Amino acid sequence: MTARPGNAHQARLLTLLRDGGPNSRAQLGDQVDLSRSKLAVEVDRLLETGLVVADGLAASRGGRRSHNIRLNPGLRFLGVDIGATSVDVAVTNAELETLGHINQPMDVREGPVAVFEQVLAMAAKLKASGLAEGFDGAGIGVPGPVRFPEGIPVAPPIMPGWDGFPVREALSQELGCPVMVDNDVNLMAMGEQHAGVARTVADFLCVKIGTGIGCGIVVDGEVYRGTTGSAGDIGHIQAVPDGRPCACGNRGCLEAHFSGAALARDATEAAQQGLSAELASRLETNGGLTAVDVAAAAAAGDATALDLIREGGNHTGQVIAGLVSFFNPGLVVIGGGVTGLGHTLLAAIRTQVYRQSLPLATGNLPIVLGELGPAAGVIGAARLISDHLFSPA
Repeated sequence: MTARPGNAHQARLLTLLRDGGPNSRAQLGDQVDLSRSKLAVEVDRLLETGLVVADGLAASRGGRRSHNIRLNPGLRFLGVDIGATSVDVAVTNAELETLGHINQPMDVREGPVAVFEQVLAMAAKLKASGLAEGFDGAGIGVPGPVRFPEGIPVAPPIMPGWDGFPVREALSQELGCPVMVDNDVNLMAMGEQHAGVARTVADFLCVKIGTGIGCGIVVDGEVYRGTTGSAGDIGHIQAVPDGRPCACGNRGCLEAHFSGAALARDATEAAQQGLSAELASRLETNGGLTAVDVAAAAAAGDATALDLIREGGNHTGQVIAGLVSFFNPGLVVIGGGVTGLGHTLLAAIRTQVYRQSLPLATGNLPIVLGELGPAAGVIGAARLISDHLFSPA
């Protein structure tokens, strides 16, 4: 895709077509502040670019029937969500409908060259399946702070070798299309905002509990990234005074007490100390424990596993309570791999938030699990690149 909208009116029309699907000129006119003649001019200019196409006759509203307009069905976006231990790659159309999605295990500590070799191989596999001849743009999520204008990771604590790596430039050259890069939690928030539980909310928090813990902050419909790209790094807010040492060098950080890695460590200790026959059996069978094992043990009624989940939920809820008092969001979304712990975790988080935050902030505050699961990140990545390409050059 080489064309870009020529002005803010065209950008607004493209966004409406992306988020609402095919629409008639008359229906589009109801949603934009343009005269009928000016709207006709802008739609015609978009048709000339090839970004939109005519799509059959619209339903009659009296008088001459107009054509529906839709985004070009041939446009293809690549969404890439890199986590600490796995990577998701998906192809979407311009309306951000997922056409194909691959997930593979991957260790982000192997460094950017090895990781992107795997990402490019997965993208090539999706292309070879006939989903795309090429990509018009790509969005990339990484599990660390990003200097957003340049698309460069900045001092990511769990990503050795990534600091300052030119992700945006390198992948743009390899893929032959524009690329945008952001923190993975921001993309999860954008995915839930576009197609998940946050569709109707302008101000919300999206907390991702995986190998680490982060938070996407959405203010008036826009992701807030902070001055240096580190906004939402809540895993390093102190949850336990003088608590466990954290990889960041401090003590008592939330991430040190509850995350996928912390939960696996605590479950292993409990199994080795004979506190849980269920966890001990899984440790012997698998050679190690993960959050998935803790979830399975809890589902089987194991008291130790349930206690670990509740304790982690209490710590997480304590931190979120402070965020709620400060930010006053309309919604809190909980996502990430550890959400397989389900409603035991959610109940513990809710209890702490509702107990510690003022009723004015929590009286109408839903705290819910995300709807999209692993798809949130790749949909958010596609949303990120479409926001860029559907803005005036």
